[in-house]
Amino acid sequence: MTIFKNRFYTPILTIPVLLSLLGLFFIFEASSIYSFTLYGDSFYFLKLQLIWLVLSLALMFFFALFDYHRLYYLAFLIMLTSIIFLILVLIPGFGHQIKGARRWLDLGFLNIQPTELAKFSVIIYLAAWFTHKERKRFFSFLILLGILMVLIVLQPDMGTALTIFLLSIFIYFLSDNPIFPLLLSTPLFPLIFYLLIKMAPYRLARLKAFLDPSIDPLGISYHINQIFISLINGGLFGAGFGASRQKYMYLPEAHTDSIFAIIAEDFGFIGSSVLIFIYLFFIYRIYHLFLHAPDKFSRLLIGGIFLLFNLQIIINLAAIVNLIPLTGIPLPFLSYGGSNLLISFALIGVLINIEKKVKKI
Repeated sequence: MTIFKNRFYTPILTIPVLLSLLGLFFIFEASSIYSFTLYGDSFYFLKLQLIWLVLSLALMFFFALFDYHRLYYLAFLIMLTSIIFLILVLIPGFGHQIKGARRWLDLGFLNIQPTELAKFSVIIYLAAWFTHKERKRFFSFLILLGILMVLIVLQPDMGTALTIFLLSIFIYFLSDNPIFPLLLSTPLFPLIFYLLIKMAPYRLARLKAFLDPSIDPLGISYHINQIFISLINGGLFGAGFGASRQKYMYLPEAHTDSIFAIIAEDFGFIGSSVLIFIYLFFIYRIYHLFLHAPDKFSRLLIGGIFLLFNLQIIINLAAIVNLIPLTGIPLPFLSYGGSNLLISFALIGVLINIEKKVKKI
């Protein structure tokens, strides 16, 4: 027990584990009616998430014990695997299509999202690549980023494409590379995203729903309006645990991207604020580790992980309160989804491994 505490007892571990266990309760509450209607089993999504949680914890302990320096030598292989998976998911027979999106790779015994592996590979590969200074690599960086963006947008998954883009730019900036080429290219990025929105009717519809939620309450703005109903029902103190009315299949994606709305309905503004504070403390602990990073590689790794969790939390919560359009980004550790949970805990394992090195120093 003493060895376990010395090696693994850290808020960077305990907070994600506690949030994931809490997430199991809310996933069951938010999905029980839907899963019974769909599969005749109220526990269907809960059981799947529990299996993913066990696998995720096993992967976390592997990376917690696996010397993070070795990731430097595996970075290219990890990125290559990620790109191959992103290509395979677009091929009928390999990629599993749900609601018009081809984002899941069917491995027979399970489905995985290659975009989640892409988040992991971008952090590992760019951290390894930018550890040592090279000349004239900005265009190589843009080509790699362009390949990833195109493959993800084709699925289509605009939210993850934006996350990968911001994550890559941040690691480039953090690595003390020349900033001038980045500034020179900056005007092109908003133009590209504008064109992507104009090219896809559903993206434009989401933008319209964001700008005016009342435009089509039974159509494009139905989702955001149901979220508003959840938040209003929650009020200051909430309706009580398990008392959500929106879980009765009124709120779309209640157990996935919109799970915070169910939490807010149950526990109100006070409970939601406590949850946000827990996330803030978790993010602060990662930042504290970043300040004590023992080398440049670990500094870039921690910086990338820090931003990824920040982006997912901020984008999800901002979309729930209509500060930005709905994007489909999950809330870490709470939303239903095996691939995201698996990669999140893999990154937690990397952080624990670095933290152990820091404590030794």
